[in-house]
Amino acid sequence: MHDERRRIEERVQRAHDQRIKPAVYAATVPFEVEAWQAPGEPVSFEEAAAARYTPFAMDTPWGPPWGTTWFRMRGQVPAEWAGKRVEAVIDLGFVGDWPGNQAEALVHLADGRPLKAVNPLNQYVPIANPATGGEQIDYLVEAASNPDILKDNFSKVTPMGDKLTAGSAPLYTFQRADLAVLDEEVFHLDLDLQVLRELMVHLAEHEPRRHEILHALDRAMDALDLDDVSGSAAAVREVLAPVLAKPAHASAHTISGVGHAHIDSAWLWPIRETKRKTSRTFSNVTALADEYDDFIFACSQAQQYEWVRDNYPHVWARIQESVKKGQWAPVGGMWVEADGNLPGGEAIARQLVHGKRFFIEHFGIETKGVWLPDSFGYTAAYPQLAKLAGNDWFLTQKISWNQTNKFPHHTFWWEGIDGTRIFTHFPPVDTYNARFSGEEMDRAVRNYSEKGGGQRSLAPFGWGDGGGGPTREIMERARRLADLEGSPKVVVEHPDDFFAQAREEYPDAPVWVGELYLELHRATYTSQARTKQGNRRSEHKLREAELWATTAALHAPGYSYPYDKLDRLWKTVLLHQFHDILPGSSIAWVHREAEAEYARVAEELEVLTAEAVAALGAGGTRVFNTSPFDRAEVVRTPEGAPAYVEVPANGSAPLTVTEPARSVKTEGRVLDNGLVRVEVAEDGTLSSVRDLRCDREVLGDKGNLLRLHTDLPNYWDAWDIDKHYNNRYTDLLEPTSVEVVSEDPLLGAIRVTRSFGKGSTITQTITLRAGSARIDFETDIDWHEAEKILKAAFPVDVRAAHSSAEIQFGHVQRPTHTNTSWEAARFEVSGHRWVHVGEPGYGVAVLNDSTYGHDVSRTVREDGGTTTTVRLSLVRAPRIPDPEADQGRHRFTYSLLPGASIEDTVAEGYSLNLPLRVADAAGAPEPVVSVDGQGVTVEAVKLADDGSGDVVVRLYESGGGRASGVLRTGFPLAGAQVTDLLERPLEDAAVEEGGVPVSLRPFQVLTLRLRRG
Repeated sequence: MHDERRRIEERVQRAHDQRIKPAVYAATVPFEVEAWQAPGEPVSFEEAAAARYTPFAMDTPWGPPWGTTWFRMRGQVPAEWAGKRVEAVIDLGFVGDWPGNQAEALVHLADGRPLKAVNPLNQYVPIANPATGGEQIDYLVEAASNPDILKDNFSKVTPMGDKLTAGSAPLYTFQRADLAVLDEEVFHLDLDLQVLRELMVHLAEHEPRRHEILHALDRAMDALDLDDVSGSAAAVREVLAPVLAKPAHASAHTISGVGHAHIDSAWLWPIRETKRKTSRTFSNVTALADEYDDFIFACSQAQQYEWVRDNYPHVWARIQESVKKGQWAPVGGMWVEADGNLPGGEAIARQLVHGKRFFIEHFGIETKGVWLPDSFGYTAAYPQLAKLAGNDWFLTQKISWNQTNKFPHHTFWWEGIDGTRIFTHFPPVDTYNARFSGEEMDRAVRNYSEKGGGQRSLAPFGWGDGGGGPTREIMERARRLADLEGSPKVVVEHPDDFFAQAREEYPDAPVWVGELYLELHRATYTSQARTKQGNRRSEHKLREAELWATTAALHAPGYSYPYDKLDRLWKTVLLHQFHDILPGSSIAWVHREAEAEYARVAEELEVLTAEAVAALGAGGTRVFNTSPFDRAEVVRTPEGAPAYVEVPANGSAPLTVTEPARSVKTEGRVLDNGLVRVEVAEDGTLSSVRDLRCDREVLGDKGNLLRLHTDLPNYWDAWDIDKHYNNRYTDLLEPTSVEVVSEDPLLGAIRVTRSFGKGSTITQTITLRAGSARIDFETDIDWHEAEKILKAAFPVDVRAAHSSAEIQFGHVQRPTHTNTSWEAARFEVSGHRWVHVGEPGYGVAVLNDSTYGHDVSRTVREDGGTTTTVRLSLVRAPRIPDPEADQGRHRFTYSLLPGASIEDTVAEGYSLNLPLRVADAAGAPEPVVSVDGQGVTVEAVKLADDGSGDVVVRLYESGGGRASGVLRTGFPLAGAQVTDLLERPLEDAAVEEGGVPVSLRPFQVLTLRLRRG
């Protein structure tokens, strides 16, 4: 037989594109259209309905950036269309084929009920099937003219990311607003051809099935009347029916399709636009559920449900009905799909608590899995936290983006830092926006790593990132692929069902231990430094407010615990931990608003904490310590003078002047407090840090060396640091000034000022306090660089085989060598409050109060010693998608802690991030809780969320070893329970002599509910 593949394939392609596709709609009649441009921000339907509309013609430009235009569309179904399927078809002037980053619209009936949304891949609105003829149509269409930020594929700087800089020129030209008849036979022929052609081209050339389909398509084209596509469509489908009817092989891979619409809670659009995106996508999804009984849609992010509940009650009612019918599956159990590395441990716990409670309260459903397809790597603390929240499975997708190493598993047990394992799946289709294309189905099977062990995988299907969701075309593909020779089998089902079957068929799946590190998007640990600082400080201020509000509720008559305010503030912080806000990868508008929200949160929490402390009584001055560790350190009195105080963990003490064992001596550029001696060189770096306790030089080279690197990644500017950034740099070694600014015996300080680059300045106050080995670098930067990253280096004279970096409820160890490609790929990593490096008998820590990115490397010196260098990433200057990212002022502190054990480092990390509070208070009760024994660390103290008055305490083992002790209370204790994260009882805890004995495995998290006597 002659090889005629090319001729046939090109024939089919042209006939489909130029004849069949245009014939899907058999007849059209235009709407009469009027328009009204809403001023400023979006308005309610009621305001839009009352507005004055003017005639609007097709091919007319409309829509300023971030604007809202309302269109009134009126029409009548022609009488001759009776018995036919009639739809409205609307094309706002769509660009490309991505629904989420351009014009979108929500179609309402005249009474305000939302019907359905339109986007480039979903332009229709059902009217009647069958029509009776004569139906009067009156729509109000809310159209958003969001700019296409991705127009240049992230290659060009754009001002469109903020309404303040985007201008007002119209972005779109309206193309179409019609009543139309859907020719269902042609519609189905269109899908038959697409599915078969895509299957064919992804089958191997030697496969008989490929050639069978090829010749069936050729015969089908012979049956097609090019002058009467509609009239010949049925005959063409008859030719194709036999090849569509052939069943899949018995051993075919099974793909569990789960309807999905990934909606970023903010990214290339602001939060206000996401609120509207949810209404559009969810309207489409519920409309699709009405049309396809076998459709199931999985949807995460309780925050988005709440937006719909509060703003679109009709859509909310439809969601509730779909949930009852089993077609809508709440998943994920988190408030938002948060970043997987940066939120603190307690914040991840609250993400799970608030998310799961929302679904339980509103749908009576307890979600069973963590659904996080798109975060940029995942902390090794997740397995334990997920299980403690009652989850059985974990789903992710993003690790498929690895730059260097292919992740070896798709179905596996993921083991966290404490030993907890959770069943995890990583869809081999390599997208969370699947559409069941032939290429996707082929990739899923080829890519699947578990062949011979498992035989099924999951595919989230539907257009996403900016929403859109599944379409009827995708559902039709799924039906055709349910049992088709040459293809994997596709079954649309609930993700819980997939995970149950996958676990049953593959119980001995392989184990992955530790973090799921994404070998890409490493700059998300640093970009948009003010957003990250706002998150860090909000987390610690929430901890502080809860502790002192609990103290006041227990001991201050008349004080009322601020449940609702704390709940609202927590949810604000959780929202901004979304995986494109906290990582710094959103447009300018998002980060501008985030900074304002963090400022508001800080102000409210300051008021709540001050009210709680004031409720404890006035008439003196006390120091309040929110840290879980006893502290002896220098604070400022209300008059501004330094004072040395000793304060118990989670408690307070009078502000009394206590003389430390050693004071600070300042001589020239040398600070000495008897514990360490710090010498500042003429160039402003540290020339020596000597640990006087063991007579040991800490540094192996210049300390606090500030290095400015060129930072232009290959593609994703705000997301990525590529390895070549390290090849070009400038060391900042020419200070403007180096001067002593404090010679107080309690506090010595030297200030170094530098100017560099394009008008940037940095002022650092190097501070050493009495009684502490910690050296602080209080930093004030006025940053005006572009495509640069600033790092601070501490080369220390220790031979460290690994570094330890704090993560949620513990820390991870990472090798300092680069023996394999896996270690080499970790050239930039994340950590929370500290990084520790050490050799047996001696360690050094670098602490911070707001950044997350760092790198650790080591070199061997000429004298044979090893220098291990820890570098903090301080600030970046990407230009896409926010051209002004990180520009302006930054204030933060980082520290060097010589001679530090892990326990020392944990304590100082809390101290740096939880400054002592000095307040007017006559007296204070004993701490709400205290712990006898080392290693048991208190992370949260609060009242139970159910309003019972019980006290809830979250503890964890912080050193990486076994820990035991006794939790004691500052109030009469009547009983105790171990609970899950949602404060539901798991078992009774023993109470002995007024305390609760506690025994923890390494990094174990324990929640106790304490009943008051």
